[in-house]
Amino acid sequence: MKTLIKIIKDFPWFLWGGWGSIASIFLFLAFWDLGSQIYGSLILPSPKEVFVSMNELFTSDEFMIDLLLTVKRGIFAFGISLAIGTILGLLAGYFVTASVMSRPIVTILVGIPPIAWIVLAMIWFGFGDMTVMFTVVVASFPIVFVGALQGSRTLEGELKEMMDSFHIGFWQKCKDLYFPHLFSYLFPSWVSALGMSWKIVIMAELLSANDGIGASLAVARSHLDMSMALALVCVMIGVLLFVEYIILEPIKKEVESWRD
Repeated sequence: MKTLIKIIKDFPWFLWGGWGSIASIFLFLAFWDLGSQIYGSLILPSPKEVFVSMNELFTSDEFMIDLLLTVKRGIFAFGISLAIGTILGLLAGYFVTASVMSRPIVTILVGIPPIAWIVLAMIWFGFGDMTVMFTVVVASFPIVFVGALQGSRTLEGELKEMMDSFHIGFWQKCKDLYFPHLFSYLFPSWVSALGMSWKIVIMAELLSANDGIGASLAVARSHLDMSMALALVCVMIGVLLFVEYIILEPIKKEVESWRD
């Protein structure tokens, strides 16, 4: 509870500290507008045209349903990959034999491109939620697994021995040693897996679903509606940035404050 209160209290300072990121976004928009003036709206619509299309999207009840459906699919599948990948990764890091045996399997999973998993899932499960969520889980699982494995394997034995010599309790070890160390490896892998999950869920919907943002993007492509296609892309990016920088980043800064 104290950690949550501190995160909320420091949140305005966190936003103020992101002014450099905001400036880079405005610089990107300036180059985008320049590109639109050079190549024309048919190839690259201006930011104003795209924002108008975004306003049309958010005033549409059908789009809001698709957005919530995509977010639900992404969060549910990401949660599955996070839970399974973290647990199995920690166990594999603890047991040397399991660590050695898991490496070729992870290499195989990483080496298979997501588009191949989508095709296989379409054959196995047909069109719908199962295909989308299966692809997200199998594509993001290795990222979480490797992060948990490295965190578990690099836990320093000397620090554990020192704590044992002072007869420090198990929960104190978890708070001061195990959790901070593991979190420094787990959190970056979770963020990377989150980005992967969001990209894969859109791709899977585009190819194998009749609803969701990915399906809307497929419709915009078929109509050659560049403004709507870019508006949908901006919505995807906006959701990912919101989750990563507004929700996850303040939590990361607070939990990793022990480094300072």
